[in-house]
Amino acid sequence: MAAKIPRLAIMGHPNAGKSSVVATLTENDLIAIDKRAGTTIESAVYPVIIDGRVVIEFIDTPGFQNPSAILEWFQAQDGKRELARAFIQAHRADPLFDHDCALLEPVADGAAIILVVDGSKRIKEKDRVEIELLRLTARPRMAILNNLTNQTRYMTQWRDALSKAFNSVRDFNAHRATYAERIRLLQALKSIDQRWEPLVEEAIDAFEVDWSRRTELAVSTILAVLKDTLAFKVSRTVKQNQLVFKSGRERIKSELMVDFEDGLRKLEVQAQEQIRANFRHHVWHMPPDSLLGKDLFSEEVNQALGLSKRQLALVGMAAGAASGATIDLTTAGHSLGAGALIGAATGGVLGLVGSKALAKLDIDRAPGTQRFTIGPVQNPRFPFVLLDRIVLYSARAMNWAHGRKAADEEAPDKIPDKDIRRGGFTEALSAQQQRDLARFFSSARKGKPEREEECREIIRGILHGLAASEIDSRADL
Repeated sequence: MAAKIPRLAIMGHPNAGKSSVVATLTENDLIAIDKRAGTTIESAVYPVIIDGRVVIEFIDTPGFQNPSAILEWFQAQDGKRELARAFIQAHRADPLFDHDCALLEPVADGAAIILVVDGSKRIKEKDRVEIELLRLTARPRMAILNNLTNQTRYMTQWRDALSKAFNSVRDFNAHRATYAERIRLLQALKSIDQRWEPLVEEAIDAFEVDWSRRTELAVSTILAVLKDTLAFKVSRTVKQNQLVFKSGRERIKSELMVDFEDGLRKLEVQAQEQIRANFRHHVWHMPPDSLLGKDLFSEEVNQALGLSKRQLALVGMAAGAASGATIDLTTAGHSLGAGALIGAATGGVLGLVGSKALAKLDIDRAPGTQRFTIGPVQNPRFPFVLLDRIVLYSARAMNWAHGRKAADEEAPDKIPDKDIRRGGFTEALSAQQQRDLARFFSSARKGKPEREEECREIIRGILHGLAASEIDSRADL
């Protein structure tokens, strides 16, 4: 075989979802996708480059303009081989077949064929013509049923027609496909021609190594934002004459708390941007009621994420969280408890997350000045909430199909309320894993993180589980 890498011509009539399939398989959400028919007007090559090397190429093609005429010509060529090349040679100068010759060019040059059809629509005579036409090219070929709606009544009809002419027929929703489903589709390519097996296997290996590397980068990003937020402080030194009245002190406290919370928000946003770039997302449509779009300190986020009060009490007991952060076990988190105020020089515990103070205010006095400091985070629940939310963001980045940007225009992208359960990720961990995280959080507050490797392994396990899952519905939150 002449090709050094797998080359795949994505074919089908206009508006079948070809560009969405290419965008998802190449992780390129900058490919033009439009629900209007005929958006793709000429062939375009989209290579997948990993470590500076092209491992596979997808060719997004326009739809056939004259499929019946091409099929008739093919059928008249008694015994002739390489029909695609022969057709181009015979019709290259004919303006009527300009688009068709351009479409058949990659096939004539050895590319395999992936035919994309919208299985939600009734099969028409034009579809049958294209199926037979592509069969006669004698190229390795796969058909994809890219269902663009929930309509399934025509699927059996499509499978019957396609299975007679194609080496493999696969269901693949380019608007919803996860990483695991993309890999399975690539695995299926090996079956369309034995000669393709080593080439496709090499491409899959490159995909998997690259994905592992990107997952590890996401783990590092999550660890970094946990450490940065837990050690974060804001301070301001104020002259004594500015604090003559109580209102002056309250204003300073209020302004510092705003700065403190804004600083934590910015750290989260920076981590989200790194994860989004790591998984190659440029277009990022967030549903208006998404949990990821809610404020970090909102009641909705606090209620949906983090450990339950009972779990937090048990973790606090076992992990021995730092003074000032230890939950009042007698009330299981329903009150601040005496421990929460220890070390607050002037009394002042600010910001609430789940009925526990977010951070305490310290005031250091010096001649003529006072230094106000808020931080680090003392709330024992907050890091679990933050971890859940950044993992939720990662779930969306890892499994959000790049061909999805044209989808769901009629209905907001959300999941039913019945699918939203509180906790999500950290709540589902083992008690030992929760304790390891609590010890890591407690030490990170002091700027000397302990059990970092255990924490890294826990996060790595969660992310690997997300990539291996069929569909993680929480990624739509």
